[in-house]
Amino acid sequence: MALCGGVGAMALPSELIVHIFSFLSDRDKLRASAVCSRWRECLFYPALWTELKLRIGGGDTGGCNGSSSGSDETPKLEFLMRKFGSFVRELQLELAPVEGNLSPLSNDPSAGRMEQLPGGQEGDPQQLSERWRDAMATYLDQVLCVFTTIRNNRNLQKLSLYGDTFILQQEGLLDSSNLHQIHQGDKKINEIQQLFMELLSNSRQLRWLSCSFMLGLVTPCSLACLSNPSAETLQHLSLLDHQLGPLISPSELDRLSNLHSLALDFSDFTPELCGLLASSRRAPLHRLSLLLNGAALEFKPLEGTAKEDDWKALVRVSANLRVYIMALEVDSSELLRVLKPSLPLERLHLDSYSTLVTDATLELISQQYNKTLTHFLLLRDGPGFPDLSVNRNEDPLVLLAWRCTQLAVLVIHGYTVWSHNLVAISRLRGSSLRILTVSEESIYFDPDQSRYVEGDPVHCLVKDVSLGLGRVWHPCLDSSVVLSEPTQHFHCELHAFSTGM
Repeated sequence: MALCGGVGAMALPSELIVHIFSFLSDRDKLRASAVCSRWRECLFYPALWTELKLRIGGGDTGGCNGSSSGSDETPKLEFLMRKFGSFVRELQLELAPVEGNLSPLSNDPSAGRMEQLPGGQEGDPQQLSERWRDAMATYLDQVLCVFTTIRNNRNLQKLSLYGDTFILQQEGLLDSSNLHQIHQGDKKINEIQQLFMELLSNSRQLRWLSCSFMLGLVTPCSLACLSNPSAETLQHLSLLDHQLGPLISPSELDRLSNLHSLALDFSDFTPELCGLLASSRRAPLHRLSLLLNGAALEFKPLEGTAKEDDWKALVRVSANLRVYIMALEVDSSELLRVLKPSLPLERLHLDSYSTLVTDATLELISQQYNKTLTHFLLLRDGPGFPDLSVNRNEDPLVLLAWRCTQLAVLVIHGYTVWSHNLVAISRLRGSSLRILTVSEESIYFDPDQSRYVEGDPVHCLVKDVSLGLGRVWHPCLDSSVVLSEPTQHFHCELHAFSTGM
């Protein structure tokens, strides 16, 4: 960029300046715009900003102690949306109303899982309540800012929104009645919902629509406002919320005849929806992501979900269909009801605190999905490390690695993994197991190992697993790396899963 250093930079035509900008990263564009006012004017040329990815609030954007609030980001968001909101083609936005722990005394941005917190919150309850109100007021203002600027954007092709509100759900603060505590909370929620429906109505070429856990945004009536042109072009739909009612009606799904990927709550995947997707009049479905929350099963029982015959009919029409399931705090007895033989399961994430996955469940998974399963995450953030190989001749995790010949990703935390079984897994799958992540505290060593193995057992384990995988391997020393916030992980994973068709 030596070109920018002299008077000649000011004399360049705007077309050439824009062309130069097109080769630069976003950060370098901003630096280059400091040359002069003409370069700053060219910085906001629409062709340079077809895509915008933002995360507002939370530990990622905070200071070194994670203490900055989302309100500090609001002016930046307003500036960017004012400049690009009316023409940007792809908008990916994550909003984190509360960064990490709700306790006002916490400065640890990594404390993202409520299960890691003690039973009682520390600090002044009044201070905690005020912090929650401030955070939610900021969140509502930011969402209003976004939809006010993009509601008339007819160029929009991809809209991906994620609200990092899991911690509020766990605290019981997502009840709509709590919004009365926020100044004009109900009014702002209504305005946000109207702006969202206006955006859907004005859209003309929407291909990707994803709204995950955006408090107060999506209603059961929202999708009805989607314009007919966008209903024809839409290829991915993801509507997830903490609400108990379904967000996608059969009549609205029937309009989306070219849908290739879909994500929704498992309990909302009814036989009627499955039957519509199995129609020969529509494009085959390639990716289906389902979130099963055990806490909601009391209100949304599994009796109303798709049956084995429904899955068979869907797979007959969509031969390339693959399914991703995340189960949060789901009992094994419920899992056995969910995991139908004809379900083409490719990715499975079992995440819990108090519930236990049984060896019988792993046995079922390894037998039914031996030809399709590529990703398996077994995570438990509770006390103790249960041993699933007790009273068995063969470890169920070893059997899973042996039977599931397509397994490429295996992540384990919270269950006992014997060192010799870990070596066996690495040898069975070899280099085809691209990711093998096992937390250090989950690994146990045979007490008699020192009798027949020389040297440090950890060093020997690292060496043997590395040889089995054909690459350098180490156990995961920081469990927070694998214990990511569940709903955010699901949002990111379904995005990768759905774009990888």
